[in-house]
Amino acid sequence: HGNKFFEDSLTHSTPTIKMAAISAVAPVLNKAPVVSTGKAANTNSMMVWQPHGNKFFETFSFLPPLSDQEVARQVQYLLNNGWTPCIEFESASKAYADTHGWSGLDSSVTAGYYDNRYWVMWKLPMYGCTNPEEVLQEIRACTQAFPECFIRVAGFDNIKQVQCSSFLAHRPTGDRTFAPVTGRQVGGARQQSSGGW
Repeated sequence: HGNKFFEDSLTHSTPTIKMAAISAVAPVLNKAPVVSTGKAANTNSMMVWQPHGNKFFETFSFLPPLSDQEVARQVQYLLNNGWTPCIEFESASKAYADTHGWSGLDSSVTAGYYDNRYWVMWKLPMYGCTNPEEVLQEIRACTQAFPECFIRVAGFDNIKQVQCSSFLAHRPTGDRTFAPVTGRQVGGARQQSSGGW
């Protein structure tokens, strides 16, 4: 009695497998279709960001001032995320931070310090706040006390110990930093109507 495997291998032939050449030329593929918004054909719809006189503050600062109802919805978003609302204010001359400013501290790029990144806090953070109307009442009180200041609402995460969100809730009456989005770009309505920046 012989080896069964050896006998089967002699009586049955194994199929031959041919391998493709490693250097085979890949087939030429058709170009992928280009996805377009259709605006590329319309050069008037493309604008360049205007780097001068363009002050952005917090989230939504490019929008017109928010109504009480819109502020309430944003505050509700903070509350839904478990963040503590806090109201802050600052004078127009110090509210916008684009340099390292007047402090005399290290102003190298790597210092990570900017004057005016912290505004004056209106009262304490609103721990335990559950209703956007409470925040609106405090914004009104802050606005009445400091009508010529910028006022913002910040949302703090007390677990992570970080500010997660903030937005402007009030601009001073004489503020001229707001411009519609089209006015913040070269070729926008503001530039065209005023003859430049």
